[in-house]
Amino acid sequence: MKKKSWYHVKKRMLLAIGCAAWMMAGINVFRMGIMAYFHLEKISIFQLFLSLLVFGAFGTMFYKISRKHLQRIQAYEAPLKPFWYFFDGKAYTIMAVMMSTGIWLRTSKVAAPEFIAIFYTGLGFALALAGIFFGVLYFRYTNMQE
Repeated sequence: MKKKSWYHVKKRMLLAIGCAAWMMAGINVFRMGIMAYFHLEKISIFQLFLSLLVFGAFGTMFYKISRKHLQRIQAYEAPLKPFWYFFDGKAYTIMAVMMSTGIWLRTSKVAAPEFIAIFYTGLGFALALAGIFFGVLYFRYTNMQE
């Protein structure tokens, strides 16, 4: 029998780690979007509507991704996994590309402040909601073989 490492956690805990990761990212991105809105001279209903559209698109996508992560975590045969297994390689790659692109868009000033406000608010709210979904899965998850 293998010795348990300090970095191995129960499969259910991967959901809690996912919750924390998605929530931290979502709150931070949402905060940047709100700050960008506050720096605009005028906020229109149309801009807020566009933020809702961004939220809807990413919210749908993140919900599907969260379901896939749940299925992947459930399918792990070993009851203990390294804590970084809350994401798979593809998810880490997507996260790195999204973060790099976002940082580049803001620091290079390529994207207009209106775009940052609209996009980041919708995206951040969708990310945070995905985090909440992971948290709900953590608390509701009773079928996992610990």
